[in-house]
Amino acid sequence: MNRNFRKLAKTALILVYLVIIAGAVVRMTGSGMGCPDWPKCFGYYIPPTNVETLEWQPQREFEKGQVIIVNETLKVAKTNFVTGPVFSETNWEAYIKHDYATFNVWHTWIEYINRLFGALAGLATLILAIYSFKFWKKKKRITLLSWLIVFGMVFQAWLGATVVYSVLEPVKITVHMVMALLIVAFILYVIFEVNEQNMLHKHKRPLTTIIILSLILTLIQIILGTQVRQFVDEQIDVVGENAKDLWLLKPTVQFYIHRSFSILVVLLNGYLFYTIKKNSLGFEKMNWVIGLIILEVFTGILMYYVDFPFGSQPLHLVFASILFGTQFYLVLEALKASKSHKTLYL
Repeated sequence: MNRNFRKLAKTALILVYLVIIAGAVVRMTGSGMGCPDWPKCFGYYIPPTNVETLEWQPQREFEKGQVIIVNETLKVAKTNFVTGPVFSETNWEAYIKHDYATFNVWHTWIEYINRLFGALAGLATLILAIYSFKFWKKKKRITLLSWLIVFGMVFQAWLGATVVYSVLEPVKITVHMVMALLIVAFILYVIFEVNEQNMLHKHKRPLTTIIILSLILTLIQIILGTQVRQFVDEQIDVVGENAKDLWLLKPTVQFYIHRSFSILVVLLNGYLFYTIKKNSLGFEKMNWVIGLIILEVFTGILMYYVDFPFGSQPLHLVFASILFGTQFYLVLEALKASKSHKTLYL
């Protein structure tokens, strides 16, 4: 039972990470408003592939909720009807969530794929939660956590809608990202709880505190990174997509804090790695942490010194989110070690 449940949890985790990857691609390509409504896309479950679908035409059948673009504004069909020979406002109402009314087929489908991954991840977590009832008698917290993940996914979907309705307000994008990381943490905790092969590591008294601190620093770095990314987006609007060398010409203070913080992250995790290896404490996932930090630093250097080469931005975010998940699992292992009778207090 544990093995099958763990496989389900890992599947859900992979799908959540796919959502994060897709979201990073959405951000890189500027596709966040590819679907200006939610949960449908221009009023369709499967979005249009050409602009003609979003134009008024005579003798055409429309369904309630479908959207057209008229004079750079969105109009929503009030009911099912067939258009007459001329356009009539009677059958339409203005879309009032925002005034963004642009169709770009690539942006639309990139955003749609992001939402599709979100729906698949939501379905996977729901299946996981239903299956978790098998643990109710022995480990109630697994069932409770599994359903908390489902509610987290619902809340995350609502946050996604608010991001669209706000036309990509920076604070809401940041909250959306942090919520995704919390869902990752909850799923990892469930995986840890049902893992029958969790290793008991040797342990130094301050080690758990330092591992937790390194996780907090990574989370702060990710939040600061979203603010830097927002500044870059604003610069793109000012200087254009092709002027990459100007995107960080006059960076904000958040950029310098983000860059300086990376030095602290490297030093702290370097010390952790050295201590763990020197004292043979185990914690093999620390190797992953160091590798991911190297990749993070490398992609950060590429963005700053090589003018944002293609793919560097989403990779930077994806590596950061995987780093967060790996460090969170390390925290769980360290906390278990600190409670174990086999712990060594040095």
